[in-house]
Amino acid sequence: MAAAIAGVFQPEMQNLIKESKVLLVGAGGIGCEVLKNLVLTGFSELEIIDLDTIEVSNLNRQFLFNKESVGKAKSHVAKTSVLKFNPNVNITSHLGDIMDTKYGVAFFNKFKLVINALDNKKARSHVNRMCLSCDIPLIESGTMGYTGQVEFIKKGISLCYECYPKPEPKSYPMCTIRNTPKEPIHCIIWSKFLFGQLFGESDEDVSMDEAVSQDGSEKMSARNWAIDNEYNPKKLLKKVFYDDIQYLLSMEDLYKDKEIKPVLLDEALFNQEQVDYDHVPDSELLTLEQCISMFLDCTSSIKQKLETSKNRCLVWDKDDDDLMNFVVSSSNIRSAIFNIPFKSHFDIKSMAGNIIPAIATANAMIAGQIVIHALRILSGKYERCQTVFLRKMPNHKGGILVKDRYLEKPNPKCMVCSTDGEIVLSTDIYNFTVKQFEELVLKKKLNMVAPDVLVDGRMIISSDEDDEVDLYGKTLAEVGVGDGSRFSVDDYFQNYSIKIKLYQKEKSEEEDPDFEIFGNLEELNKADDIKNNVAQPEENDDCLIEKDENNVDGDLVTIKEQEDDTVIKEDTMDSDPEVVEMDQELSNEEILAIKRKADEAIEDINGAKKSRVD
Repeated sequence: MAAAIAGVFQPEMQNLIKESKVLLVGAGGIGCEVLKNLVLTGFSELEIIDLDTIEVSNLNRQFLFNKESVGKAKSHVAKTSVLKFNPNVNITSHLGDIMDTKYGVAFFNKFKLVINALDNKKARSHVNRMCLSCDIPLIESGTMGYTGQVEFIKKGISLCYECYPKPEPKSYPMCTIRNTPKEPIHCIIWSKFLFGQLFGESDEDVSMDEAVSQDGSEKMSARNWAIDNEYNPKKLLKKVFYDDIQYLLSMEDLYKDKEIKPVLLDEALFNQEQVDYDHVPDSELLTLEQCISMFLDCTSSIKQKLETSKNRCLVWDKDDDDLMNFVVSSSNIRSAIFNIPFKSHFDIKSMAGNIIPAIATANAMIAGQIVIHALRILSGKYERCQTVFLRKMPNHKGGILVKDRYLEKPNPKCMVCSTDGEIVLSTDIYNFTVKQFEELVLKKKLNMVAPDVLVDGRMIISSDEDDEVDLYGKTLAEVGVGDGSRFSVDDYFQNYSIKIKLYQKEKSEEEDPDFEIFGNLEELNKADDIKNNVAQPEENDDCLIEKDENNVDGDLVTIKEQEDDTVIKEDTMDSDPEVVEMDQELSNEEILAIKRKADEAIEDINGAKKSRVD
């Protein structure tokens, strides 16, 4: 190992590498690469934690696993694999959730350094808070396709993970998905639900449940209808894409004053001869006839897989050709019915899981930079741990690994790492319940684990079951909270505290969000001014993104976050720009990035002028 070879590192650095205990959170695409690098560098005291088991789709980039590993715990298999490189390393592997209460402050305090290789914002935020609480350096990382970044986080020295807000996953009303799709992404989501309804365990019924049994004696669900008809591909095709559309059109009020409404396909299409589609590249569009042939073929294959599966239930997998073809053909056929542009197989595969494919080489380059950061952190050279970006294309200097010019200081207004964090909650206290406040605001939005809440010295939410505080069913107004009240919120597990000032605001329209959070009253007033001066959407417009995302009982579908390591700065990045329906203002973080690039360009110009003079 590198640290054991004389002359590679200074003696002091050699000892630091051998003796420093490091925690690696995540054993996916980046995690596998980092663990290998740590072992080969000479780190000998390691712990790794991951809650996932290995799937077939992991094998193309998570090289510590093989076919025999499928179904086993990632952390355990990763440990076994790297011990073959160096059996003298002391590695402890955990199959578990880093947010579990058993991995608290005492657990984190064991480590000299923590490295994140996670795939979701909630867990990232939690590890960020734990490291801030324990004052332990953290390396945050992520890749998205050919791009990526490595960030250093240290209390009081650098930005923390939550210094600037991250965008939320996009949500779509289920009524849009079922009845009034307007974009390709709506049809793709519908197709995945259809697969779950027919072959999986989905409770979302996107095919109209007006089907009747073959003898006409009873109405039944689409799943039972498909079983009753032995998953006959042609019958299923006509049922989903003709009979169901007729049923939609029979509801006259549904499409009254709507610009888009479905059109019945020519019935002759359902009896067409098979059309070849195998020769069409994934990047090119299929014809409607080719999509119908693909639907018939893949449905027959899926039927066979269903018959041999456990409990006659399948889980959709983008790497299974038949299952992927089902979504490709279904979404494009539905697009034809609603006059929506087709998408290619490649585009639909990227959009179906809202993912940009992970690239093994990008993971490897980011993992290498992570270990370089780790060595600098252990030697106390924090000033050299600027954020490093992996670019898809070389910059003006020919580089693809580009670092910030300086280490950014913490955001003084950060509600997590600032000493005087306070935020403003805008909601209707007469309709917003204590349970909604805990689940939606504290746990979902603020990523807390076990919050305790006091208002004017009275506890309204307790993480201790013995306190017998049960006010969940009451509204905020009913427990004595009023306009201008202040909540004192503590999560002792995360050692995180925040104050929340309440601003009463009655919902004026059904589409208004149940609550909004602002950094201060000035931001809230600015948002009100913008809303009052911007044209409002048409009444009954059900295609708003991120509008009702926090409604506990709302009928919404949310695009899940990037799988694996597909995060760069934000945790959700839209792989299809056509689905973005509203302009967004630049965040402070984006403005700083633009300013840095401008400064670099000016510096390069000045340098070029100087060289010409010399």
